[in-house]
Amino acid sequence: METQKRVLSIDLETYSDVDLSTCGVYRYVEGDFHILLFAYAFDDDPVRIIDMACGEELPQEIVDAIFDDDVVKAAWNAQFERTCLSQYFGIRLSPDAWQCSMIWAASLSLPLALKNAALVLKTGEQKDKAGEDLIRFFSVPCKPTKTNGGRTRNLPEHAPEKWLQFKEYCLQDVRTERDIRKKLEAFPLLTQEWDFYHMDQRINDRGVRIDKTLVEQAITCDLMLSEEMSKKAYELTGLENPNSVSQLKGWLEERGIEISSLGKKDVAAMIKEIDKGGLDQEALDMLKLRLQMAKSSVKKYQAADRYICSDGRAHGLFQFSGANRTQRWAGRGIQLQNLPQNHISTLDEARELVKLGCFDMVESIYGNTPDILSQLIRTMLIPKEGCEFIVADFSAIEARVLAWLAGEQWRMDAFKRGDDIYCASASQMFGVPVVKHGINGELRQKGKVAELACGYGGAAGALISMGALDMGLTEEELPGLIDDWRTANPHIVQFWWDVEKAAVDTVKDHRERSVGRIGFQFYANTLWVVLPSGRKLAYIKPRLQPNRFGKMAMTYECQGQSGKWIRTDLYGGRGSENACQATARDLLAEAMWRMEQAGLDIVGHVHDEVILEVPKGTITVEDVCSIMNLNPAWADGLVLSSAGYRGDYYFKD
Repeated sequence: METQKRVLSIDLETYSDVDLSTCGVYRYVEGDFHILLFAYAFDDDPVRIIDMACGEELPQEIVDAIFDDDVVKAAWNAQFERTCLSQYFGIRLSPDAWQCSMIWAASLSLPLALKNAALVLKTGEQKDKAGEDLIRFFSVPCKPTKTNGGRTRNLPEHAPEKWLQFKEYCLQDVRTERDIRKKLEAFPLLTQEWDFYHMDQRINDRGVRIDKTLVEQAITCDLMLSEEMSKKAYELTGLENPNSVSQLKGWLEERGIEISSLGKKDVAAMIKEIDKGGLDQEALDMLKLRLQMAKSSVKKYQAADRYICSDGRAHGLFQFSGANRTQRWAGRGIQLQNLPQNHISTLDEARELVKLGCFDMVESIYGNTPDILSQLIRTMLIPKEGCEFIVADFSAIEARVLAWLAGEQWRMDAFKRGDDIYCASASQMFGVPVVKHGINGELRQKGKVAELACGYGGAAGALISMGALDMGLTEEELPGLIDDWRTANPHIVQFWWDVEKAAVDTVKDHRERSVGRIGFQFYANTLWVVLPSGRKLAYIKPRLQPNRFGKMAMTYECQGQSGKWIRTDLYGGRGSENACQATARDLLAEAMWRMEQAGLDIVGHVHDEVILEVPKGTITVEDVCSIMNLNPAWADGLVLSSAGYRGDYYFKD
């Protein structure tokens, strides 16, 4: 029987002149950085604190434990404590002996904020609400004033009573984290999930190199453009602030143009409308200018600039289990998960012109510099000297997983043949052969938009949000398109209803059941959806109650988009989407794990795509895709496919 490892619970309070929220912890510790307080407890021992700001040193017992792989280091958002201690000791601490209680809580779809998780779990120990003010006082620089003697930092001696409160706050965080951890022990995280978390931490530690010259020149170019465009807008409108939404709306109304929103899509639609009518050239020019100004993507470059560390790389760009429910990764900092695509074929030339500062040439060649800067954002990610990127991604992964889970055989056969799924779908929907750029090729677009919107029960609104109207479809066509797709995919439609019924029935009678490869369990006042990988999705405090259609439905508690803890319903489409996306996440995690075991360095991943930094000429794209396409033991019969490219910078192939 395996001996239970000792657990060292840790919470740090720190100071740095670098802004943690905008620069990330890896850059934060490179500033004027100090560990102020070190609160800790071994197992269930009393919580103690080391006042490092007042000269106390870490006891040898603590130092030994930090470097002992047989002692589990536990913290809430453990990446922070581990990175801070790495800086303190001058050596990158391996994540392998660390466990993050926040990640553990996320596996149960609990909030990522310590105070919110403690409230939801109703732990005996709660986070001290006064802590935020104390952090602002001691952990960040202060403005010099006459009353504080012109100092830029508050030290313990400047407010002894507050310092005592700060120490108690630090102690309380350990108590709260440990209390949460004790509750989580009833729901152990799979060993493999801890492996994936440690892999994630190694990826964040490794970071990705940023082309600093491109970033700096893009920021300079954007600044010049903004000044020029603001000047043009002022000359055109005469408004005191042409960037003001209310002022610009008023100016347009004076010209007989009513517009509810000045968002990109609304402005683009209004430009088309004015263009057709040939009305008001000044309004047209101003709206085009507004659209061009909105295209500016300088914020991404600025975020990259803030995140670049002394090694020329940006670290900490990925949040493990950042997506509620499915535990997919989320982006941090630069937010690689939502970068603009690139479409020009001359990326090499465009990025060199920007790097050289030839902004006039960029404008004369391409005609829309903000758009070019936007398209170049991905290319600021570059490999280190002597290396290249190999980028590979799963092809139509969600469509493949959904067909596999639902048993939609014609789709799986199409994937086996290597068919274009949009053509295959259109062919199935309309009963005729559809070939891209060939026979009935015009139907492919309808197949595409239906595929993007209908897989999880989406109706007309989903089709519109996926760009159906922009593709030339009319609103009148949409209901028929939905019906055609559902008729062509009866097993998927049945899967939605079966998932919904299984959830409701399991909450009713607490008996185990399954829908194809998905299992349903009820215990600890929670509905558990068991994925093919063995991982479970948690639906907390399920309750049966009538929905807006008067039908008995299952509801559960979760964190809403506003961050508040709310109750929402689990219908068939949502349950199917959760299971499908979570399974796709498991496939990506396993593929990344195999790559790491093969000695390949992952520096980034975006949705279902992996970015590798490898020595030039050591491995091929085909080698990487063959690793991605391996089916885990639990995914027998799933048809996987991937494609990729090699390059000296990142781009959308």
